[in-house]
Amino acid sequence: MPAIKKFQVTFDCADPERVARFWCEILGYEVPSPPKEFASWDEYHAAQPPEERGAWFACQDPTGEGPRLFFQRVPEGKAVKNRVHLDVRVGTGLVGDERLAVLEAECARLMALGAKHVLTQRADAVNESCITMQDIEGNEFCLD
Repeated sequence: MPAIKKFQVTFDCADPERVARFWCEILGYEVPSPPKEFASWDEYHAAQPPEERGAWFACQDPTGEGPRLFFQRVPEGKAVKNRVHLDVRVGTGLVGDERLAVLEAECARLMALGAKHVLTQRADAVNESCITMQDIEGNEFCLD
């Protein structure tokens, strides 16, 4: 059996388009084109039954390297810590104060987009620094 090389990460959320566009800003992703019979996503959503409008949205890596992110509307809000989270690799290859400065700068940029800073873990004898954050609906992710 061949190994699976492509996968999609799915987020449950209240406002799929808003959360998808937030993650586009974090990762440099883009919103794919709407189905070819529609000029825009607004036109596509307007053609759907009322209960399905805005029920999902997606974004993708423009290079095709990273996984597609899919956001689906669910009725309940987030209640506990995620069991899976994304590590946004902004400090790869950096160590010490240089790494922490890059992580803190990215944290500030994302906070301006609506993310929330949760915890800064400073380097110790075993691990390098990382910052735990939450997206605009409270889903945890790490700047690593």
